[in-house]
Amino acid sequence: MPKGYIIGNISLRDADAYKPYSLRNDEIVPRHGGKFLARGGRSQILEGDSHDRQVIIEFPSYEDALAFYNDPDYQENMKIRQANADGSILVVEGV
Repeated sequence: MPKGYIIGNISLRDADAYKPYSLRNDEIVPRHGGKFLARGGRSQILEGDSHDRQVIIEFPSYEDALAFYNDPDYQENMKIRQANADGSILVVEGV
């Protein structure tokens, strides 16, 4: 079964207010079998436009990635991200 990935492309507006979102995700992501592969480390835009912060979370399956995103705890937590950052979040099925 192909793995699933949540990919975030984010620009922070208020880094301090965003921190609780990241900390809470440390609890929510593993409940769905997820692990962070990239989380705001060094990056460089080689082509096109992007945001400052890239996040990649790997899950056992596409369905597990969606289950994480739709988890009521994450839906509540994501309000912090939406209030303090701009960007996009997508789910991708692996090969």
